[in-house]
Amino acid sequence: MPVITHAEAYLVDLAVETVRTDALQTFIKQETIFVRLSTDDGGAGLGYAYTIGTGGTAVLALLRDTLLDRLPGQDPRRVEAIWRDLFLTTKATTVGAITSLALAAVDTALWDWRCRDAGQPLWLLAGGAKDRIPLYDTEGGWLHLSTEELVAGATASREAGWTGIKMKVGRTPAQDAERLGAVRAAVGPDFDVMLDANQSLTAADAIRRARLLEPYDPFWFEEPLPAEDVAGHEQVARATSIPVATGESMYAPGQFAEYLRRGAAGVVQVDVARIGGITPWLKVAHLAEAANVPVCPHFLMELHVSLCCAVPNSRYLEHIPQLRAITRSEIPIVDGQALAPSGPGLGIDWDHDAIDDRRVA
Repeated sequence: MPVITHAEAYLVDLAVETVRTDALQTFIKQETIFVRLSTDDGGAGLGYAYTIGTGGTAVLALLRDTLLDRLPGQDPRRVEAIWRDLFLTTKATTVGAITSLALAAVDTALWDWRCRDAGQPLWLLAGGAKDRIPLYDTEGGWLHLSTEELVAGATASREAGWTGIKMKVGRTPAQDAERLGAVRAAVGPDFDVMLDANQSLTAADAIRRARLLEPYDPFWFEEPLPAEDVAGHEQVARATSIPVATGESMYAPGQFAEYLRRGAAGVVQVDVARIGGITPWLKVAHLAEAANVPVCPHFLMELHVSLCCAVPNSRYLEHIPQLRAITRSEIPIVDGQALAPSGPGLGIDWDHDAIDDRRVA
């Protein structure tokens, strides 16, 4: 059997490709935490996780101080066993973002090794449900943009053959309604417009705002409330016909199970880094499938394209390019759909020289 002989972690800083603001924050930079492992048969795997500006060194410290030393000698094919061992080792700090991000960096490296060892792309090895997934664009919908800029971005996406865009809400209710109305008038009724409040509202505020926005037929209302407010999301979901989307700020499958049990999520937005890797991501996706709820993951399109194509209940892939500075090629897009990668591994064409140039720790 193959055995892991070495594992290392390092941190790379990436500047954002465009200004990104929402109702609560600005995307400062992407701190990218890499894990590379090698095996005694000459194999290797490269995985990663991220933060949007803070906490990267904490994730790196957890990997170096606690997790990586447990990998040498283990069989890399046993992804479930390794994930469970690392999870139990960090039980005192779970469930939490730092631990989940560290687990994800290791788990994605293991899956990369596993796919390369099998000579298959991730989307096939993880399920192979479809070979492409529709895209929606977020880059033209940030909160700081003017109504005219929102309209221009949405129109450009429609003309490019895409079927949806996302815009941020979080100004006054009247301003949010005016901006959405202008976008809807520009793109027509047969184009999906997603709304994202980034956890900035109360249940009462969200219900009021949903009533103002509902006539413009939004495709979903994303994170209206803080992620821990399951009861509030349930209340909002019952009060509006707009599907409530949530999940990017959840760090354990059990949190998704509670949302689904209570009918508080009409769209599941599980993030492969924040949930702890590919292993738990697939569990959440199948849990959502059992509840007849679609999966539309948050961010990380370069990795999520493969996971979306692995499962049958994926509906959309979010388009936010962020790895172009450290990759040699981009996701192929045809008629508004992202195509599944064909090469073995995670499907990301890393530029290792560019990565090395941006190492900070």
